[in-house]
Amino acid sequence: MKTTKACEVMTTNIITAKKDARLTDVMALLLRHHISGLPIVDDEKNLIGIISEIDLTNSVFSGNAADTTVEEVMTKSVISFPPETEMAELVQIFSSKRLRRVPIVDKGKLVGIVSRRDILREILKRYSSH
Repeated sequence: MKTTKACEVMTTNIITAKKDARLTDVMALLLRHHISGLPIVDDEKNLIGIISEIDLTNSVFSGNAADTTVEEVMTKSVISFPPETEMAELVQIFSSKRLRRVPIVDKGKLVGIVSRRDILREILKRYSSH
C-alpha cells in the first residue's frame, strides 16, 4: 500500500486567527465553520499558536470573553509537522497526545492542517477503491 504524506491529506483552505482577536470572535469562527480549533498566525503566516474549544471553555468562565485576546489563552507550544510527514506518524501522535488536529508547517509558515477527520477520509478512500 502506498505511503500517504501529510501534504496529500491536509486541508489547505485554513481558517486562522491573529493573536489580538477576541475570544468571542474565535468562538463565532469555530461555530460558523463547524471546526473544533484553529491555528494562530502572524501577518506573515508564521504559526505562533493554536486554540481549541477546550481552551475557550476553560477560560471563558474565569473572565470576560469579549475583552480577552487569543494570545492570553492560546497554546503557544504547538506540535506541528512538515508536509512530507507520513500519515502513520500523524496517526500515532493523534493517539499518543490525544490531539484532534496538527498544523502542517513549511519553513515556519502554516501551509495546511490535518485533522482526525482528514485521516478518516483518507482511510475510507482506500477502502472504497477496492
